[in-house]
Amino acid sequence: MPTAEDPSPTGDPAPDSAEPGSARPGAGELSGLQRAAVAELLRIFPVADELGRRFAKAGFELHLVGGSVRDALLGRLGNDLDFTTDARPEQVLALVKPWAESIWDTGIAFGTVGVAKKGLQLEITTFRSDLYDGESRNPVVTYGDTLEGDLLRRDFAVNAMAVSVPDHRFTDPFGGLSQLAARVLDTPGTPEQSFRDDPLRMMRAARFAAQLAFTPAPRVVSAMTDMAAEIQRITVERIAAELSKLLLADHPRLGLTLLTNTGLAAFVLPELPALKLERDEHHQHKDVYEHSLTVLEQAIALEEHGPDLTLRLAALLHDIGKPATRRFEDGGGVSFHHHEVVGKKLVRKRLRELKFPKQLTEDVANLTFLHLRFHGYGDGRWTDSAVRRYVTDAGPLLPQLNKLVRADCTTRNRRRQLALQHSYDDLEARMVALAAAENLARVRPDLDGNAIMELLGVGPGPVVGRAWAFLKELRLENGPMGREAAEAALLTWARAEGLVE
Repeated sequence: MPTAEDPSPTGDPAPDSAEPGSARPGAGELSGLQRAAVAELLRIFPVADELGRRFAKAGFELHLVGGSVRDALLGRLGNDLDFTTDARPEQVLALVKPWAESIWDTGIAFGTVGVAKKGLQLEITTFRSDLYDGESRNPVVTYGDTLEGDLLRRDFAVNAMAVSVPDHRFTDPFGGLSQLAARVLDTPGTPEQSFRDDPLRMMRAARFAAQLAFTPAPRVVSAMTDMAAEIQRITVERIAAELSKLLLADHPRLGLTLLTNTGLAAFVLPELPALKLERDEHHQHKDVYEHSLTVLEQAIALEEHGPDLTLRLAALLHDIGKPATRRFEDGGGVSFHHHEVVGKKLVRKRLRELKFPKQLTEDVANLTFLHLRFHGYGDGRWTDSAVRRYVTDAGPLLPQLNKLVRADCTTRNRRRQLALQHSYDDLEARMVALAAAENLARVRPDLDGNAIMELLGVGPGPVVGRAWAFLKELRLENGPMGREAAEAALLTWARAEGLVE
């Protein structure tokens, strides 16, 4: 596989990129390693050749295309394969019906037929040469007649390569192979036309930077910067979907930095560039923007079961309340009092506007609110009651809160790092010990509602709720009490409240 150190698939200097729409010298030629990658792809997935023979017999072309070819050459192909063909959708349906295990045609209005076969998901799309009105991102679906025309309308040149089946002819009219080797992201035509056709491609550029660690070409960055406001033509649902894919990628910092530097973040996640607080020579404080990106990377390093969107969003946004709460203190200090309270509100507002799921939104908001709770633990004043409250308030978010708190340490002071690490370890050990003794996962009063009503001689209503809350506070403060002690405490409270004689 080519790497950044090997700028061309053959190890020779990479040829100059061709002008969009023209074939460059050597186009279609694979290095030995890449030929092996494609051969292995087709060996593992003989379904591709099998399907190609059906199309060829009927007089049609069929090409493995786009991300499938790119990922095969990068050695990261999944079970989803994309194909393009000169056959029209109704002809595709007729060809695959006797062969496929199942078919779906929800995308047929856009020329796409879905097929399941031998554990693979195949999407077959008729050549397209869409027309855009420049106002929305919805094209007038127009079928094309050539593979090259179809490849021209794709977002990036690394996604505009094709391998025909069953004869395995490689087509690369826009220099995608060279760009793949150099890890560069460029458009087949001009980026201005590409982004005017579909502004979401600017978000995709950031997503591919995060997923593949590719560097956008200077002209792509320039067009993104000039056209950033065009992203407002895209629905928030599609923006949120791209943002989620970016955050769940291996290198989200690269994508987020691109969004911020080009001005796109100002439209899709304005709280992020807002963290770039102006610095004052007399009032120094940590760079909140860079700190947040570092916390994100450190949180990712703590993940145990794959990418966690809740944790990653919380790590990125945990300090978004700081710009609104910054205060310059006498003597050169800077404070951000209650930024976790303001941050919770801002997180909830932004994620709701992006139409993220309700539970995800609330979880990220609550993690933002709780992320400062740990601070002060190291002074040794936390009682068992404080540990119980920490666990109870976090609830099912406790594992993510622990990771967020650990990731939030970005100090370069080695002594402080070690002190915080010791404090984290100590708190987690205490939580484990208390959980084993008291079942902290379900901290509830020692008496349930029925027992409260029976003891106080009342029916369902507000009094039961007040009594239940009193007993829960008592349980958090003292740990398990047992029924007899809980009943005595409840009666004492009820007399003081004038509820019983």
